[in-house]
Amino acid sequence: MPVETPTLDRVTVPADLRNFDLPTLRQVADELRAETIDAVSVTGGHLGAGLGVVELTVAIHAVFDTPDDTLIWDVGHQCYPHKILTGRRDRIRTLRQGGGLSGFTKRSESEYDPFGAAHASTSISAALGFAVARDLKGGNSNVIAVIGDGAMSAGMAYEAMNNAGALGQRLIVILNDNDMSIAPPVGAMSHYFARLVSSKSYRSIRKLGKGVAKAIGVEEAARRAEEYMRGMAMGGTLFEEMGFRYVGPIDGHDLDQLVPVLRNVRDGIDGPVLIHAVTQKGKGYAPAEAADDKYHGVAKFNVVTGEQKKSAGGPPSYTKVFAEALINEAERDDSVVAVTAAMPSGTGLDTFAERFPNRSFDVGIAEQHAVTFAAGLAAAGMKPFAAIYSTFLQRGYDQVVHDVAIQKLPVRFAIDRAGLVGADGATHAGSFDIGYLGQLPGMVVMAAADEVELARMVATATQIDDAPSAFRYPRGNGLGLEMPETIEPLDLGKGRIVREGSKVAILSLGGRLQEALKAADDLGARGLSATIADARFAKPLDEDLILRLAREHEVLITVEEGARGGFGAFVLHMLAERGVLDGGLKIRTLTLPDIFQDQDTPDAMYEAAGLNARHIAAAALEAIGRSDEAAATLAAAV
Repeated sequence: MPVETPTLDRVTVPADLRNFDLPTLRQVADELRAETIDAVSVTGGHLGAGLGVVELTVAIHAVFDTPDDTLIWDVGHQCYPHKILTGRRDRIRTLRQGGGLSGFTKRSESEYDPFGAAHASTSISAALGFAVARDLKGGNSNVIAVIGDGAMSAGMAYEAMNNAGALGQRLIVILNDNDMSIAPPVGAMSHYFARLVSSKSYRSIRKLGKGVAKAIGVEEAARRAEEYMRGMAMGGTLFEEMGFRYVGPIDGHDLDQLVPVLRNVRDGIDGPVLIHAVTQKGKGYAPAEAADDKYHGVAKFNVVTGEQKKSAGGPPSYTKVFAEALINEAERDDSVVAVTAAMPSGTGLDTFAERFPNRSFDVGIAEQHAVTFAAGLAAAGMKPFAAIYSTFLQRGYDQVVHDVAIQKLPVRFAIDRAGLVGADGATHAGSFDIGYLGQLPGMVVMAAADEVELARMVATATQIDDAPSAFRYPRGNGLGLEMPETIEPLDLGKGRIVREGSKVAILSLGGRLQEALKAADDLGARGLSATIADARFAKPLDEDLILRLAREHEVLITVEEGARGGFGAFVLHMLAERGVLDGGLKIRTLTLPDIFQDQDTPDAMYEAAGLNARHIAAAALEAIGRSDEAAATLAAAV
């Protein structure tokens, strides 16, 4: 049954809010929260963060002249209420679906999304860029960045604040504090100070006082006295030291507090200012408020009970297989330690931490630090496993190169979410790690075709003590294979033949092996015998295996869940060096397409990418000269 939202129904664009009084804005917020809950119950997605900023979202759009005023949300988990208020309500139930709204802010989607997000801690840097551009153009608009306390743990946020404080451009940063105790609890006195220091009368008195202090030669002493008095009362000394005017803490759910403070800041404070708003993640929905994760990310759910739709079950996830394999290694070797960057449950390291609390380290949203921290552990003789999603490891690439690879330190990178990830779309796809790691001298790069192979790669990485290594594995469940009692490590740089054939060789790296086997069945039905090989290693390559496949078959197809410039390119380079390409070998490299793919189901995304069985078979048919059959195969109903 649709929720009743008579006041929200009057809002088609944010400008509509600017004629509402505070009681009406409170009603809009209540209805916006109900609409958000109802929509996400249908689509799934990030719910808790959005519920925590409903009042803040309403207040910002009611006070500021968006989109002429620039509003940038950090990460974007909290942007669903923003999307509802900015002309996208009619599509809100297409969130994270193929052809629907992105789960994050996206420039191509709306003029109210001036900067795309999905990775954390970028908002202040981007907002400063907008502020500087505005001033260079002679503009007078406001620039607002909303960043959470978790994202504020990343170094990039502080780099941006340091730069913003030095430049002095007019910039508003709103710290959405829903977890950390950055300041004393919100109360009447805190409310009073927040409104006071943002008010015109306070600024006038302060200006007069500064003039007097300057005249009698105690300007610096007076500045520090004021700063520390306000710091003791409101907790803003750190931000003041970085050049920001600090306002807060204020109750981020109280529009009577939010609206006047935002107006005061809008109308009177020059230079950078930070507003500290304390909020509650999951606010206003009892099941979310009661959950440990505040319903950060949810599947479809029953609005009344909060019960989420259960997955279909099946084999354990690759993430769980990795965690259990790592625990097994740690049981045997007390030098094994684990590092994650704010994703303990997402990477499975929460279970490792339960068993080995002193050997598990969550460093926060700080992938650069995570990598170099792991490098330090390795240099000191430990065996660190840095479990980081492929898309997030990109953020620490300089550290992988400089602090790990150049020093040949045996950091083990467990790369979760390798390949396409479905509803989170392009920003979270693990598309590039094969290429960006495989190009580093001395790096060992593995890709698991199934859960048993993943467990063996964990064991293999544990034994590599003289080089950095990485093993990648997809999102989702394994194949249901029975795990052997003893997990044997792999021979370094050695692949395996899965099925023998004679005409076509299909060399798969990672999770497309089952599709390669299906393609071989199709080719066999057409009279084309196919050999299927699992490369296991993108680096070092199993050159003996690849040369054998090239010399004994007419066609060689490589398949990988990665962007161009990865495994297929490494194979081509090696074959060219060996002179194999001078002969009559027909070779095709199947990779992810040279585009950023929007969100959809994983199956639909792999179909669009051309990495399913029929695409592999068609590539072989085309290479062998049976183009009509290849075209018919591609045209067949999915």
